[in-house]
Amino acid sequence: MESIYQALAELEKRGGAGVVCTIMNTHGSTPRHAGSKMLVYPDGSFIGTVGGGEVENRVLQEAQAALEDGKNRVLHYNMSNPQAGDPGICGGQLDIFVEPILPKPVVVIVGAGHVGKAVAHLAKWLDFRVVISDDRPELCTPEENPDVDLYLSVPMQEIPQHIEMNRFTYLLLTTRGSNVDIEGLPALLRQPVGYIGVIGSRRRWITTRKGILESTDITEAELDRVHSPIGLELKAETPEEIAVSILAEIIMVQNGGTGKSMKQ
Repeated sequence: MESIYQALAELEKRGGAGVVCTIMNTHGSTPRHAGSKMLVYPDGSFIGTVGGGEVENRVLQEAQAALEDGKNRVLHYNMSNPQAGDPGICGGQLDIFVEPILPKPVVVIVGAGHVGKAVAHLAKWLDFRVVISDDRPELCTPEENPDVDLYLSVPMQEIPQHIEMNRFTYLLLTTRGSNVDIEGLPALLRQPVGYIGVIGSRRRWITTRKGILESTDITEAELDRVHSPIGLELKAETPEEIAVSILAEIIMVQNGGTGKSMKQ
């Protein structure tokens, strides 16, 4: 059976998320001793145990909450009087430290042209993990795009087969046309990502949106997730300026900002 430490190493290797729950100390009779650990995954599955029963059920709920807000918590449980809300009748007490393990945020850039290259360069400087994808193999290389951690020279609709996506994933389509987006975007819209942005004018997005609605079962609500035109209004023109605009919007979404001038 895989140990928690092996599972944590694998989690970090693939950029996944999880929560480590550790019994810090105990007093009296408790189902598990201090140092016992449990690793909880976002889907609710887990490795290890902190005692089973109602205690473990409550810890699992707190673990999911920790994944949502990214905050550590210390849980204290008395185990003597279920009528008073205690999770057991062993008679002891225990404290459990709940620590979310959050992956480095990932920027997935679909379209490795001038803007995609500029976004990759700035995203790497901002300490994102950078994935770039393009169905043109000659652009998905370290020579053309050096600031990249993973190259995916595959059609857009195949990207979910190659990387795990979660709310720490930010999808950016800096593609060459609406026809490419109509074909490939539907496969990405139902991924549990934190952000989806599509480059282009309002007219281009209207065309893309109409094409997707007419050719797929994607709903209006699913399309409403998309930020398009992409980025904050900076009057950006060059690829580098556009990259600043795009990543400024991502940071705003990531941190719950407003995008307003600090002077306001």
